[in-house]
Amino acid sequence: MTKKRAFIIVFYIVLTVAVLWFLQRLFMPKYQYGIVEGAMAAEYYEADEPHEVLFVGDCEVYEAVSPVTLYEEYGISSYIRGSAQQLVWQSYYLLEDALKYETPKVVVFNVLALKYDEPQSESYNRMTLDGMRLSMTKIRAVEESMTDDEKLIEYIFPILRYHSRWSDLDSDDWDYLWDRDKVTHNGYYMRIDIKPEAEFPDPPLLADYKLGDNAMYWLSKMADLCEENGIELVLIKSPILFPHWYDQWDDQVRAFAESRDLTYINFIDDRDAMGLDMTRDTYDAGLHLNKTGAETFARYLGAILNENYDLTDYREVPEVAQQWEDICEDYHDMAQAQYEEIIEYGYLRNWGSVAVQLGRP
Repeated sequence: MTKKRAFIIVFYIVLTVAVLWFLQRLFMPKYQYGIVEGAMAAEYYEADEPHEVLFVGDCEVYEAVSPVTLYEEYGISSYIRGSAQQLVWQSYYLLEDALKYETPKVVVFNVLALKYDEPQSESYNRMTLDGMRLSMTKIRAVEESMTDDEKLIEYIFPILRYHSRWSDLDSDDWDYLWDRDKVTHNGYYMRIDIKPEAEFPDPPLLADYKLGDNAMYWLSKMADLCEENGIELVLIKSPILFPHWYDQWDDQVRAFAESRDLTYINFIDDRDAMGLDMTRDTYDAGLHLNKTGAETFARYLGAILNENYDLTDYREVPEVAQQWEDICEDYHDMAQAQYEEIIEYGYLRNWGSVAVQLGRP
C-alpha cells in the first residue's frame, strides 16, 4: 500500500468518525427546557470547587436541598448528584464515578428509591446515564439499569439510539450544540412558584412490605464503598409526604442503619420543627419543594451536618469562597429571572404552564 493510499484511508476514517461524533452531538436531546433532568448528570463535571458533602438520589434531594443555603449559612460546600427516579444502583455508580474526582467527608442518600427493586424505564435511565462520562463505571451502571429492550451499545454510542431524531430537530438543537446553559445550581433544581400542598389519597395496602433484596444489596454496597473511602454515609427521608413512605419501610431502613452504625433521619417527622410551611414551600401541591422550602430544609439539615461532622467553613477559604460567590450570584440571578417571568406571563414558561401563586425570590 502506498503512502498516499494509506493517507486517504486514514483521512476518510477520521472524517467518518468526526461526522458521526457531530451528528451524535446534534441528535442527542439537549434538556434545556421543560424536562431538564437529563442535563443534570453532566453538569457535575463542570464543578471544580471541592465538595465535602455529596448528595445522591432522586427528586427528593435535587428539588429539596439548596447547596447555596448550606454554603451561605454554614460554609458547607456540597453538590447534588441527583436525577429523576434515580435507582439505588444508579446512586451507587454516580457516587463511584464522583470518587474518581474527589472524596467527600459525608455522602447523603435519600431512601425513597429503595421502593424500586428492578429497572423501571429507558426514559429515566437515559436522563441519569447519558450524561455520565464514558467509563467502566458507566458501563456497569448501564448493564444494571437496562430494561429488556435496551442495548448497551446504544449507551456507548448514543447516535445508534437517537439517529431517528433528525425529523424532530429544532433551533434549540443547534443553539445548544456546543455549549449548554446550566439547569441546576450545584445539582439543585430551582422553582420559585407556589402551589400549596393538596390532600393526598390514602396509601394503598401492599401485598408485601419487604424492601427488595436487590435494592437493599445496593444500599449495602454503597455503605461498603463509603466505609472503604473513609466517608460518613447519612441516610435521609426528605420531608415529602407523597409518594407515601410506609412505616414498614421506615423500620427496615432504621434497622439497616443500626446494623451498619449509620445515621438515618426521617424528616417527615421534623416538618414542623424545621418550620416547613407547605402552603408556600411547594410549587406542585406538595410533590416537591420550591426554593423557600429547599432553603428551609437546607438550614435544618445543614445544622445537623455542621454539628455532627468535621466540615470546613469554606467562607473562610478565599479561593473557594470566590468560586462560591459566583455560584451564589447565579443562584440569586435565576431566582430573580423566574420572578420576573411570573410577573410578565403569570407562570414559568420554560418549566410548564401550571397556574401558580407568586413566590418572591
